[in-house]
Amino acid sequence: MLRATGIRLSYGASLCLRGVDLAADPGRITCVLGRNGVGKSSLMRSVMGVERIAAGRIEWEGRDIATLSPADRARAGIGYVPQGREIFPFLTVQENLETALAAAPRGSKVSAEVFDLFPVLRQFLRRRGGDLSGGQQQQLAIARALTARPRLLILDEPTEGIQPSVIKDIARVIRHLARDRNMAVVLVEQYYEFARDLADRITVVVRGEVALEGEVGALEEESVRRLLTV
Repeated sequence: MLRATGIRLSYGASLCLRGVDLAADPGRITCVLGRNGVGKSSLMRSVMGVERIAAGRIEWEGRDIATLSPADRARAGIGYVPQGREIFPFLTVQENLETALAAAPRGSKVSAEVFDLFPVLRQFLRRRGGDLSGGQQQQLAIARALTARPRLLILDEPTEGIQPSVIKDIARVIRHLARDRNMAVVLVEQYYEFARDLADRITVVVRGEVALEGEVGALEEESVRRLLTV
């Protein structure tokens, strides 16, 4: 479904990504692991079109999307939950969800399924996003992305600063989307345990390069952990 190959990205004279490959397929969870500052978020922003790549190719369902804007990539079926959530703090929960309808098929409404996945949001529809807790804001950010009816969901560090009970809820939702909805999921994480329990495939990034990748069951845990502490 998604194939990114040889992705290179620079910020001025600083080379951030050095020929990175990434793939995502329906019904599977791909996790990108790495320490802070190794280029994980930059890779996701490149896939979404927020950052313009210097070299490489990004294909979505066999089509080169390098020239598409982030809005057009969203309309094509790529959902994105950025690091830090980036909800609209002065809009209500309902209004935050409705902003995603611009990328949904014509005539779409906010689906009742998002409230089945995140029941707490139903209670706070009229509450402003900025008044929610961190965990509730993260659930809102994921629900907003799902409102656009994506076939690929990119989640950039969804567990960052979140209480354990909400992390379990988010893990349950991610697993449901992949296994029951046949959605492709790309998950960016720092924590190996969370990735190990969810992912089908892991890619470890070190200093802007892929240092290790493979199916979860085929990777040695010690090898992965060693790269996360480099």
